[in-house]
Amino acid sequence: MRFLRQSMIGLFLAACTVGLLVFAASLIGGAVSERMADDPKGPPARERVFAVTVVRAEAEDVVPVLETFGEVQSRRLLELRAPGGGRVVELAEGFEDGGIVKAGQVLVRLDPLDAQSAVDRAQSDVADARAEGRDAARSLELAGAELDAMQVQANLRTRAFERQRDLVERGVGTAATSETAELAAAAAQQSVVSRRQAVAQAEARVDQAKTRLARAEIALGEAKRRLDDTTLTAPFDGTLSATNVVVGRLVSANERLAELIDPQDLEVSFRLSTAQYARLLDTNGELVRAELTVTLDVTGVDIEATGRISRASAAAGEGATGRLIFAALSRANGFKSGDFVTVRIHEPLLRNVVRLPASAVDAQGALLVLDAENRLEEIDVNVLRRQGDEVFVQGPVLGRQVIEARSPLLGAGISVKPITRDAAPAEAPEMLELTEERRARLVAFVEGNSRMPEEAKARVLARLAEPKVPANMVARIESRMGG
Repeated sequence: MRFLRQSMIGLFLAACTVGLLVFAASLIGGAVSERMADDPKGPPARERVFAVTVVRAEAEDVVPVLETFGEVQSRRLLELRAPGGGRVVELAEGFEDGGIVKAGQVLVRLDPLDAQSAVDRAQSDVADARAEGRDAARSLELAGAELDAMQVQANLRTRAFERQRDLVERGVGTAATSETAELAAAAAQQSVVSRRQAVAQAEARVDQAKTRLARAEIALGEAKRRLDDTTLTAPFDGTLSATNVVVGRLVSANERLAELIDPQDLEVSFRLSTAQYARLLDTNGELVRAELTVTLDVTGVDIEATGRISRASAAAGEGATGRLIFAALSRANGFKSGDFVTVRIHEPLLRNVVRLPASAVDAQGALLVLDAENRLEEIDVNVLRRQGDEVFVQGPVLGRQVIEARSPLLGAGISVKPITRDAAPAEAPEMLELTEERRARLVAFVEGNSRMPEEAKARVLARLAEPKVPANMVARIESRMGG
């Protein structure tokens, strides 16, 4: 019994211990669950504010500038060709590539002996035709005189016949005498007809002589033209190019001897897209005679010339797109035919437009502006032109603060901190102090450059003579001389 009682007491104590352990685990688990379920007591969340650069939209009148590339060419370009074949016996002293000639100057002279002989023969034919004409005129005059004399003789024989007939009627004359007088009158009339035929033949001979003279004079004119064609003269002042003839060479008919270019009458041709071409049309569909500037980069100095659009090509061109435009240049000193230049066309004036950075407008023509609470608002505008890093727009943006550069982080409703961009002062160009050896090398290269106009060359040499020289000028000169 004692063993059973002690066993029961042990089981009871073990059960109480297990119950207490389970209760303690339940208390700890509940406390942990409650702790984990409680919200943390952190600081309250704040809205993120982005700092953005803004520009103020102001209306202004602007002249857009359309930039493209073109080629300078002469409006008067003439191929000098030999009208006839022959041997070259004389060339002008300046007949060479780049030679300057004057209007009326003899450039090429071919051997004129054969042509002169043809002229002499034609002149002889003309003299023979004129002599034949004079002889035919004298023959006509003599035939006319013979006709008059024969007509007088026929009249006399006719009157004699009439007298004999009257005598026969009065019974005084005989029939035989009357018949004899009648035969004599008929013979005289026949002689008159013969003389008239001679006069007609003389007149035909005169006409033939005139025709022969006309043919001879035509042949003489052709011979003189062929003789004149042996001398090739300059029709206008210009510069020779692509010369390929020397004294003593045999040339064939219509062979090209050189090209004559007028360097003072230049124009530039350039191609525009159809959309760009449409912007240069007026309300009547006519091409606007817009002003333009042509720039040529020559060894550190930009040569510029002004011009005005003159015409557009009649056809787009096979395999080409857009429109080919031509513009006449004025004061194009230093330019040569074939120069590849930069063309800047001044488009028609745009009124009441807003000039903005290109990064402010997206592809759909929308931009972000600030409202009264410095929150972003998206509005749509009409993009009129894109020019470099700028765009010209129209829309409800006048007086608004516009975001200068859009970002994926920015959108409608976002709060921002505006920062006004101040105009940065223009940076002075970098200047270099050249060594005497380097300066002398640059000066020698500029002086030896034959393509540079004298005015531009003088400006460059003046800058190189200064103690400090712009670094960009030095870099551009050395890039051309391989330094």
